[in-house]
Parts: sequence; structure tokens; C-alpha cells
Amino acid sequence: MIRETQRSAVSGWLMLPLFLAVLLGSTFGFITAVQEPINGWAVALYVLVWIVDFTCLTGLFIVNPNEAKVLQLFGRYAGTVKAPGLRWANPFYTKRRISQRIRNFETAHLKVNDHEGNPIEIAAVVVWKVVETAEACFEVDDYNNYVHVQSEAALRNLTTSYPYDTHIENQISLRANTAEVAAHLKTEIQDRLAKAGVEVLEARFSHLAYAPEIAAAMLQRQQAGAIIAARQRIVEGAVGMVEMALELLNKKDIVHLDEEKKATMVSNLLVVLCGERAAQPVLNTGTLYQ
Repeated sequence: MIRETQRSAVSGWLMLPLFLAVLLGSTFGFITAVQEPINGWAVALYVLVWIVDFTCLTGLFIVNPNEAKVLQLFGRYAGTVKAPGLRWANPFYTKRRISQRIRNFETAHLKVNDHEGNPIEIAAVVVWKVVETAEACFEVDDYNNYVHVQSEAALRNLTTSYPYDTHIENQISLRANTAEVAAHLKTEIQDRLAKAGVEVLEARFSHLAYAPEIAAAMLQRQQAGAIIAARQRIVEGAVGMVEMALELLNKKDIVHLDEEKKATMVSNLLVVLCGERAAQPVLNTGTLYQ
């Protein structure tokens, strides 16, 4: 694996005046040499100086802030220049620009199956930047395309690990635990992109929904699950209230009930507490047993 090596390049503001001075001097000398009598050797020398000077001028390049230039000499990696400004290096170096600015992209709306096999549509926004320029250049063919493809692959793989929704306590779902799932998604994408010299700064869902063909059915299922979960809470609370009522009656010695009356009282309290409608009171004008 090729690792990044930072290289310091000569300031272009030092080299540019030198090259311009050589260019002006050689031009004046060439004009002098072509005058009578013509000095052929001097003319050839000044032409050669021109060629060398113009070649050296091609070694000037600009590095913008949050940008790097990867240098290669005949296919061999020579280093990376990150210091911004006008710089000069060997004119035979090839200089490839690599942006180190923060970038983001949104994946396409993918149709995948969740952990329970339900088809869902999902998309994510990935925020990333290049931190290892040598790896981005030489370890993958096109790091931009690599980031896009691997991010979508990681999103597909993560979706199969979680259900879309759940009513089971402490079970993570895509809809209810977006922060935890997004952290898992960021980790999985980072593992895939580390070899390309890319750092993932953030990954989060931008779209999450059931596939259209099952959306209506799954909505009914969600409603039914929510009703069941609510009923469970109501029954648990009602049983606790009945238990508390019986304990208080017994503790304060307000009334003594046999087992049959206790069962009747429990039944009536559960109907009142668990019923969807308000209870209709019935006044007993007789005795407790009639």
C-alpha cells in the first residue's frame, strides 16, 4: 500500500523572477548575437537557454487552500504538496490535483429488504473528504466512484440487519433508532473506504419508507402493533390498580369480601379500566348480595 509522503516545494515567487530575468537576458544576448557579424555559437547557446528557461517555467503550479498536488516522475510517486500558494517543482513531474474539501452526496433511493424481509425504500447522505492523497490516487481507480458504490453497498448491507419498525422493548429499528443506526452506517462505510484514503465525517438517512406495494398493508400492521402494545400497557396498569385497591381495602379494614365478591370486583374494575368507553354506573339499592 502506498502511503502519503508530504513534500515541500520551492516557492514560485522566488523562481518566477529568476526565470524572467534569464529570459530577458537571453533575449538581449540573442539580439546582440544576430547582429553583424553573426555569432552562430552564441545564437545556438541563447536558443538553448530559451528552451531550458521555458521548460523550467512549466514547473510552476498553484496549490489552492484545502487542495493537494500529487507529484509523479515517470510513473513513480514523488510526494504530495499541500502548502497553498504558487510553487515550483521539477518540470518533468506530473501534478495531479486532489481536493481535500469536505464533500457530500446522496445515494439513490434503494429498494431493499429489512431484517424481517419487508421491502423498503431507503437513501442516505454521506459527508466525506480525502485525507490520504496517495491512497486515493493509487489504491483505487476512481475514488469518487468508489465512495459512491461502496456507500450504497454498505447501506444495503446495514438495512438487512435491522427491522423497519418494532414494538419489542430494547430492540433497535431503522425508524425508531436513527441515531444508533446512523452511527453503525458511518462505521461500516468507513471500514470500506479506509483503503481509498477517505474519512467519513457523517452518514445519515435522507429517506426511509415502506415500498409502495406493501405500504398500505404495513400501515395496518403498524396500527395493529401499536394497539396491541397500548393494550398491554393498559392491562398491566389495570392489574396493578386492582391489586392496589384490594390491598388498601384489606389494610384499612373497610369491607371484608369473600373470594366470589373479590372476583366480581376484579372483573368490574378491569372492565372499567380496560374498556374503550366510559363506564355506566349501576346503583345497587339492595344489599351487597342482592
